[in-house]
Amino acid sequence: MQLKPISQQVVAIVGASSGIGREAALQFAQRGAKVVVAARSQPGLDSLVEEIQRAGGDAIAVVADVADMQQMQAIADKAVERYGRLDTWVHAAATGVLARFEQITPEEFQRVIDVNLMGQVYGAKAALPYLRREGRGALIHISSMEGRRSLPLQSPYCASKHALQGMLESLRVELQHEGIPISVTSVLPSVINTPYYNKVKTKLGVKPTGIPPYYDPRLVVDAILYVAEHPTRDFIVGDVGRVLDVAQRISPPLIDAVLTVVGIPGQHTTEPESEASPDNVFAPIAADQGLDRVDGDFGNLVIPSVSDWFAMRSPFAWGAVAGTVAVGALALLANGMFNNSQQP
Repeated sequence: MQLKPISQQVVAIVGASSGIGREAALQFAQRGAKVVVAARSQPGLDSLVEEIQRAGGDAIAVVADVADMQQMQAIADKAVERYGRLDTWVHAAATGVLARFEQITPEEFQRVIDVNLMGQVYGAKAALPYLRREGRGALIHISSMEGRRSLPLQSPYCASKHALQGMLESLRVELQHEGIPISVTSVLPSVINTPYYNKVKTKLGVKPTGIPPYYDPRLVVDAILYVAEHPTRDFIVGDVGRVLDVAQRISPPLIDAVLTVVGIPGQHTTEPESEASPDNVFAPIAADQGLDRVDGDFGNLVIPSVSDWFAMRSPFAWGAVAGTVAVGALALLANGMFNNSQQP
């Protein structure tokens, strides 16, 4: 299976107003791709298109809610109407509710499923006919390591990401059976420093956080750019994610025991936040909140990742560095989970 060089691609990016999606749009455009960006935030999309065009790139925006199939279809249709084809679909939109399972209402749970799972389903359905028409292409779905190992306080998010993994596995095999050269990739980031934790709904009484350490969103974008040219089944981003994946396969009860101690306090900061604070679960957050940006608030907790570099260069490299990475990453994970005093 051979994918086009990025410079020759038409790329649709869903969830592009902030975080991973925004940086991905900027990087695709910088490399010469024609870009269609989509999200619910009109101001966020407008500023993104302006930034791309100011740098000499080619981009258009489509305002859309991923939980609506017709609006997802409109993104794909607009890409083909404007540029004549669609080569790559990148789906990064997500939301969440951080609370104990019993505190989350059925409506909130359903909404997270609608956005994080059904939005990805609708996106794939909208893009696939156009990719088939081209005879090749890439579906790139941003999942999460929480699709491999669930965390407490994030039951709807984890449920949606586990279900997404199942959907992609089914779709991938169906396309392979037909001999259709469409790459289906699941990108599984570890904890990433985006505005996600500024936007989700919290019932913790404080601003939520991922369990440190964090990774730079540009690492995820590097992975997206890589799989847009190199057909890849799964791509884990972050050393800790790779170690967690191995540990979960070896002993889920061990991870249960660790998370019983650190999983809940590790997702609390000391910064008070009301349940009534603005969130993006049912509607986008107002532009004046300043959240249409790439980076989140935890830059002081960001660390580098060694294994990503190897993963993009040799399929055997992870085995060669696993021991070193495992020791270092587990130490960092333990230190981060037990020491949140540095967080805002």
